[in-house]
Amino acid sequence: MKKVLPLFFGIMFMIGTDTFLISPLLPTLRELYGVPLEISGWLVSAYALGYALFALIAGPVSDGLNRKTVMTWGMAAFGTSTFLSGFAPDFWIMIFLRFAAGVSAAFVTPQVWASIPALVSKERMVKSMGIAAAGLSFSQMLGLPIGGYLASIHWSAPFLILGVCSFFFVWFIHLVLPDLKPSQKTAGNILIAARYKMLLSEPKVFKTFFAYFIFQTGNFAAFSFLGTWLADDFRLNVSQIGTAMLILGLGNVFGSTLGVHVAAKLGKAYSLYAGIAVLAVLYVILSQTTRISLFEAIFFVMFFMTGMIFTLMMSLLQSSAPQARGTIASLANSCMYIGQTAGASAAGLLYSQFGGFFAVALFTAVLYLFSMLLFKNSRILARSKPA
Repeated sequence: MKKVLPLFFGIMFMIGTDTFLISPLLPTLRELYGVPLEISGWLVSAYALGYALFALIAGPVSDGLNRKTVMTWGMAAFGTSTFLSGFAPDFWIMIFLRFAAGVSAAFVTPQVWASIPALVSKERMVKSMGIAAAGLSFSQMLGLPIGGYLASIHWSAPFLILGVCSFFFVWFIHLVLPDLKPSQKTAGNILIAARYKMLLSEPKVFKTFFAYFIFQTGNFAAFSFLGTWLADDFRLNVSQIGTAMLILGLGNVFGSTLGVHVAAKLGKAYSLYAGIAVLAVLYVILSQTTRISLFEAIFFVMFFMTGMIFTLMMSLLQSSAPQARGTIASLANSCMYIGQTAGASAAGLLYSQFGGFFAVALFTAVLYLFSMLLFKNSRILARSKPA
């Protein structure tokens, strides 16, 4: 088990880097392919759409298969599609390859979230989830800046190196991860639709997933155009945008790891609701910031809270139905990436037509507050108490 959590951390780091890489590269790719700002957001959305659609299939299917096998083949396909993205000659081929990378990732990350409860005790589950989530955070702290620096040499370099590194992780999965075969209860031929019907028939679970979807739509609406905003308003180049993202990732790392202790002291309910409300206010303040030093300070606080909130949400979702963890993980990731698709698309229109990043930030704030109300209405945290 000591080797499995570092493996999961590394997998999430790789996929997280690929997921978030387009944001700082968006101005460069938009110029490279000669596409208008309104549709450039589809470079983000294509990956998200591929992930969202196939995650709905990958989760229920993987609940009846050996998770190690699913993860191995998914990681190999992810490395191939990411590597080939570095050779995309035009916009539409890049869209296709990003879609393929999203499809591949949809068969990998749900296995990480679903494997943790099967490999660790209940007492260690939130902490272990935090370690895996920290991989995503580190991808923002280190992966994005490194990708930005590599892209300053040539736009294709981040994709090529990330693709090669992914194949090393295929080997690590084979060596480190034990077989995780389905139990007799989940190995039967249950139709995919039936799995989702069983899961979502509980009103509390349905409302929680809907709240999570709304939160992620707002989250990715703002995140997808942060790089564009920094380039347009602050005149930062791609490597400087990568450096700015370093602060974002640093805050997320601390939130994913130390935020667990904060939530234990304040209580899960208070941490979640207050955290979302404060984030909504900070996004509006961020959009009015003109000093880069103040921008970085607000950035750090915001993504500390985002890291803490994300870990709380994943642990809540995974605990809602232990017999369908793969389905839960896939539905959660599908909600996130459908939210990313919708958020990035809406943000492109808002940014170009209705006042730049302020309109996007206001949109995000409204969705955050709506998601907070939905979480409260679901009552999934009604029994949570401060530790």
